[in-house]
Amino acid sequence: MDVELIFKIAAVGIIVAVLTQLLIRSGREEQAMLTSLAGLIVVLTLIITQISTLFSTIKQLFGF
Repeated sequence: MDVELIFKIAAVGIIVAVLTQLLIRSGREEQAMLTSLAGLIVVLTLIITQISTLFSTIKQLFGF
């Protein structure tokens, strides 16, 4: 796993946290929730691609 992936996840987390707080303070709770959900989906997409790479590496290692 690259350190770059951890930095990407942290950056998405910081941006989502700031946007969520701004939206909550302006009275747009629904949009804040959607922003949090979008951030979660982005991070899950990053992680799923890495897990896919891990499984393909394991598959090549054992010759399946």
